[in-house]
Amino acid sequence: MKALITGAAGFIGSHLTAALLDRGAEVTGIDCFTDYYPRFIKEANLAVNRGRPGFHFIEGALQSTNLGMLLDGKTHVFHLAAQAGVRKSWGGDFRIYTDNNVDATQKLLEASVGRPLHRFVYASSSSVYGDNVSIPMREDALPQPVSPYGVTKLAAEQLCYLYYANHRVPTTSVRYFTVYGPRQRPDMAFHKFMRAALRGDAITLYGDGEQTRDFTFVTDAVAATVAAGDKGELGFAYNVGGGSRVSVNQLFEIIGRIHGQPIQIQREAQQKGDMRDTFADTTRARADLGFSPTVSLEQGLEAEYQWLANTPALVR
Repeated sequence: MKALITGAAGFIGSHLTAALLDRGAEVTGIDCFTDYYPRFIKEANLAVNRGRPGFHFIEGALQSTNLGMLLDGKTHVFHLAAQAGVRKSWGGDFRIYTDNNVDATQKLLEASVGRPLHRFVYASSSSVYGDNVSIPMREDALPQPVSPYGVTKLAAEQLCYLYYANHRVPTTSVRYFTVYGPRQRPDMAFHKFMRAALRGDAITLYGDGEQTRDFTFVTDAVAATVAAGDKGELGFAYNVGGGSRVSVNQLFEIIGRIHGQPIQIQREAQQKGDMRDTFADTTRARADLGFSPTVSLEQGLEAEYQWLANTPALVR
């Protein structure tokens, strides 16, 4: 395998890079270090793989990089680069999301036309579903995102399908359901909750806490992504969920146990764009990809807590 990973300095991208290098793959990573969160965090992610045999890194944006040269000789593309975050995707910032999530994806797909790729794997999101689908969520449900972020992820996913349908670019997509674990982005809920607990601060809870999420440990998400690169059905999107669906209130109880004392909660109104519930039907991923989550929620939360507790620069 000779893989290109976009977003290689990110949370999931850095874990995916390590997993492919462990398999003996040659990996070229690219990342443009957007200012969504501090650069030093991405540099630390990147440091895990820098210097490893078979890894080459390029700093740059897909929109301004020579994609032809980047794709030369590649057998696989894992497209994880995106502007993240539901709550910041409203208003004037929406252009950032269309630039980084839609335009960049189209340019990468266009550059992939006619190339002998084995797979082009796109990292999509459960945010494409919205709130008007049955639980558990199936891939054939009508997607109706409730955030601008979700709209851009769905648009990019549809671009992947149309480049497969019209140009035979061998695309397949994975829809991640709330991925967590060591190196999780600082804007994500578990990171924020644990950082507040370690600092002795109150945790801000938006809504009544009865909203539920299907939480997926990062190594399980990576395993599904690698499998999609091996044998994902072309033109299809797979749910990737950890099977650990709990309410936010239950989550606080687990974090409190790991922390060793109850956590303080400050309640605020629900935020626009936040989905009420997510829960993945992973039947197709299990059948086609051999996907089977291996890390329980409590085990995964313990791993993330220990990582954060041992990274004081992120707790301050």
